[in-house]
Amino acid sequence: MANSIKDQEGILAKLNIHQLNPMQEEAITAIKTHTNTILLSPTGTGKTLAFSLPLLDSLDPESNEIQALILVPSRELAIQIEQVIRSMGSGYKVNAVYGGRPMSKDKIELKHVPAILIGTPGRISDHFSNDRFSKKYIKTIILDEFDKSLEVGFEYEMRGIINELPSISKRILTSATQGVEIPDFVRLDKPKTVNYLGTSVSKLKVKTVISPAKNKLNTLLHLLNHIGNQQGIIFCNLKDSIQKVSSFLESKNISHGCFNGGMEQKDRERSLIKFRNGTNQILIATDLAARGIDIPEMNYIIHFQLPLSKEEFTHRNGRTARVSAKGTAYVLKWKEERLPEFIGTPPIEDISKQSLRKPVFWETLFISGGRKDKISKGDIAGMFFKLGKLTKDQLGIIELKQDCAFVAVPATIADLLVENLNNTRLKKKKVRVTRI
Repeated sequence: MANSIKDQEGILAKLNIHQLNPMQEEAITAIKTHTNTILLSPTGTGKTLAFSLPLLDSLDPESNEIQALILVPSRELAIQIEQVIRSMGSGYKVNAVYGGRPMSKDKIELKHVPAILIGTPGRISDHFSNDRFSKKYIKTIILDEFDKSLEVGFEYEMRGIINELPSISKRILTSATQGVEIPDFVRLDKPKTVNYLGTSVSKLKVKTVISPAKNKLNTLLHLLNHIGNQQGIIFCNLKDSIQKVSSFLESKNISHGCFNGGMEQKDRERSLIKFRNGTNQILIATDLAARGIDIPEMNYIIHFQLPLSKEEFTHRNGRTARVSAKGTAYVLKWKEERLPEFIGTPPIEDISKQSLRKPVFWETLFISGGRKDKISKGDIAGMFFKLGKLTKDQLGIIELKQDCAFVAVPATIADLLVENLNNTRLKKKKVRVTRI
């Protein structure tokens, strides 16, 4: 036990976390002492860490088989959990598999079997039916955002996966939503529930913005100008609506990114990278962005189209005012439109005060070399300081991937940097540098 506490302290130090929050403390104890645990806590409170710490503690270092399976409803959540567990530096191999990336990539990674496998139901189902690894040693199953992964669309695959796991001795289900029916096939016998949904004192303000016209685009523009240069998400219900809002903002020279399930995985990832590093301060998204994606704290979110359920309203709002920060959720409604009961009657916001939106400061550059080329963030920073003549203030966020990297630089000198750095050497590799 003393050893595992020491390991935990080491992991927290690596993550630069000084202290676990009360939810994490309680969840870790519950997971360690109970066979089945349900963890309910708002978005952004650190559920991934709460289940990962006891999970790592329970793994057998002598085993060369998959010991834990984490099922998630979206690719972004799979990638995010993989990054969190990797950054814990436990020495255990972890891999994420999901639709939208080449199966050949999965096969290469799975040749060296991970201790923890993360995946979306469809892709895991595919690996199961082709017997690509042994299921016999999987003792822990985690259903993250289980309210989404147990929805009707996934149920058939989820049932098939769980029925093929003969050795499960621990089940952990997490969600930021309450009151979801858990199907019998999960075999969740006498679970211990850790519920923090009603305990957080949210600093979220919900405001109504009235649109005089049924087409709410002009009102959206006025609202964005009222808010000014801040980071936020505009939520739509449909991909087509995202396209309409995007075209409209483009015509008004307001830079933004888009995010929906119909986009290629590469485009979705790039959209999030540009949002994280400040190249785009606005993301227009479907409810896919309401949960489980790795983006910074939002100042606001806008319900351009009203959410269809209380759960989606909660998840969307959960992107702002997280943990201890403040935030505002704007409900944009046509004057004749009736708000659903779950939204209530938020106070009306006067948006007549307009501020000028400043041009975006950052631009994102792509570099054609990554971790597999033994390139580090320090190497990239060095290249921009030495060859690009940048000062420390001019170098923004660097995101390093397996085979490439993305760097935020001032938009005013982005073209000059491309000219100076493209086709230069980084470590031993000649790299391409382009704008994205």
